[in-house]
Amino acid sequence: MKLLAKMITVAGMAAALVSCSDNAADNENGEFRYLMDEFADLKIMRYQVPGWDGLTLQQKEYVYHLAEAAKYGRDIIWMQNCKYNLDVRKTIENIIENYEGDRTCEDWKQFETYAKRVFFSNGIHHHYAEDKFFPECTKEYFQELMTSVGDGEKCAELLPVIFDPSVYPARKMMSGKDIVAESAVNFYEGVTRAEVEALYAGLVDPSDKTPVSYGLNSRVVKGADGVVREEVYKVGGLYGKALKKICKELKKAAKVAENETQKDYIADLVSYYETGDLKLWDEYNIKWVNDTLGVVDFVNGFVEDYNDPLGRKATWEGLVNFKDSEASRRTELISDNAQWFEDNSPVDSRFKKEEVKGVTAKVINVAVLAGDCYPSAPIGINLPNADWIRREHGSKSVTIANLTSAYDKAAQESPKSMLSEFAWSEDEIALEKKYGGLTNDLHTDLHECLGHGSGKLLPETSPNALGEFSSTLEEARADLFGLYYLADPKLVELGILPDMEAYKAQYSSYIRNGIFTQFTRVAPGKKNMEAHMQNRKLIADWCYEKGLKDNVIEKKVRDGKTYFVVNDYEALRGLFGELLAEVQRIKSEGDYAAGKALVEKYAVDIDPELHAEVLERYSALGLKPYGGFLNPQIVPVRKGLKTVDYKIVYAEDFIGQMMEYGSRYSTL
Repeated sequence: MKLLAKMITVAGMAAALVSCSDNAADNENGEFRYLMDEFADLKIMRYQVPGWDGLTLQQKEYVYHLAEAAKYGRDIIWMQNCKYNLDVRKTIENIIENYEGDRTCEDWKQFETYAKRVFFSNGIHHHYAEDKFFPECTKEYFQELMTSVGDGEKCAELLPVIFDPSVYPARKMMSGKDIVAESAVNFYEGVTRAEVEALYAGLVDPSDKTPVSYGLNSRVVKGADGVVREEVYKVGGLYGKALKKICKELKKAAKVAENETQKDYIADLVSYYETGDLKLWDEYNIKWVNDTLGVVDFVNGFVEDYNDPLGRKATWEGLVNFKDSEASRRTELISDNAQWFEDNSPVDSRFKKEEVKGVTAKVINVAVLAGDCYPSAPIGINLPNADWIRREHGSKSVTIANLTSAYDKAAQESPKSMLSEFAWSEDEIALEKKYGGLTNDLHTDLHECLGHGSGKLLPETSPNALGEFSSTLEEARADLFGLYYLADPKLVELGILPDMEAYKAQYSSYIRNGIFTQFTRVAPGKKNMEAHMQNRKLIADWCYEKGLKDNVIEKKVRDGKTYFVVNDYEALRGLFGELLAEVQRIKSEGDYAAGKALVEKYAVDIDPELHAEVLERYSALGLKPYGGFLNPQIVPVRKGLKTVDYKIVYAEDFIGQMMEYGSRYSTL
């Protein structure tokens, strides 16, 4: 639904969200509609929550309060991505709510598109490419909008942030004079890279075998006294108002948790938020990873360090889910055989775990996405991230079934496809259609469940040794592990794959995407900066180069169009294994120089001719390269003063949900 020309109140938007269709029958064929909106390079989808009615009332209440806790962290990720993001968002919200001028003109439409892009990216920088994007409407029109709703005094400060290309040009810089000082992320203020590294060098004990994740939950600043110090995220400290709200909902959730273990680790999580003590974060993670009995699970906290140029500081994220028992049989079979996969890995025996502990895997359905998981969400997760906890206590891996399903169903609602445009032959297309869905999910399972949990650091190696290249290399390591084992007869033996042809679908699509098609997501002339995209390019380009002599991967041209075709799947598997062995060595030994060389040679620079071609061909398809989701509403059903149920209601309006969240969950 588009906004009306007249003022629409936040209360009205919230009512519209709650009153929208809740029976999943909302198109002309009586079927659930997944694709809800498209703008810029983005599409907005919905996901269903299958299995909700099978939960008990207690489990639903548990999910409800965990979801509220997750959503109260929203302002934190906005502040972390850039210190002006929250001011920009609140200005946009004010304009959308209160502007009484013409909402049908082209300028307004351009403003509205910019507003959606800011909402989607949790800020003014592209959620994936990291560079700043700009409104298509003029600065003068934006100033007129701000002035008309009483924000005129903010123009001098905010308009350069929004419009000036030289002001905060990139969320995260990976090259330059000083990647800390030049990055827009709000993890550092007034400090240089050298000062940050000196701070943590003084804190870290190299002999500590169970180190806390130094810097994970803090901002580093230089005070007026010239002293470099941490501002810790905690109740009463930085982001304290948001964390206080989160703790309140977590305490409510603990009262209806499924078991005593859940109550125990929620108490640890609350204590961690109240104190900022990273030892409590580790205690929480150890207890959380050992909870394998509960149906309901969640992620809540400062978790992933992808947005930090130094790979140390974590962004806020939240996700609440419950187990899909039927679909989890596949992942449980993989995790039950984790030791076999570790023992038979092509890496040096020095870097293998002698005993794989606590690897659990399941398929889940999410009920809410939040923070750095919203609107753009992962399809698989493996946690915790601390290497020593993985080594001593194991890890949890999940594949998110209802999101992968939503992506597939939304793609089916479009008449054109990437596959038909970029696959070389009908045989390749047929293989992808037959096996692609299964092998995509299986690669995610292997990546998350076994890849991230595999291998070990040598005793003298710091977990932060790879610095700014750690995220890319870690994702490459997990991807390579999954790719290598997709072609292993063990998967057929276990009944996970139907035959030894199936893996070829994933090999073809991975190479095609890594070398070529993923760059539909990158603007012309830009470098490849996002860690997952860098990982895929590194793997595909390295294998292409190493296989040139034997024509393992062939670049073909037909009718002026370029294709990348796998000629020798067995040889490609060998290359995946060879690169896996090297990347694992780099991580295990902390070989910064070798990791840097790999990333800089294979992962960053995009061939300009191929880039121009893929953008042109993709543009003709009319597709959007990035997707994100509307959350469903979890609505209490009451009889008198008693809550008798919790109902899932599917939202329909992206801006409406953003405005409702801005009103209801604003804390900072």
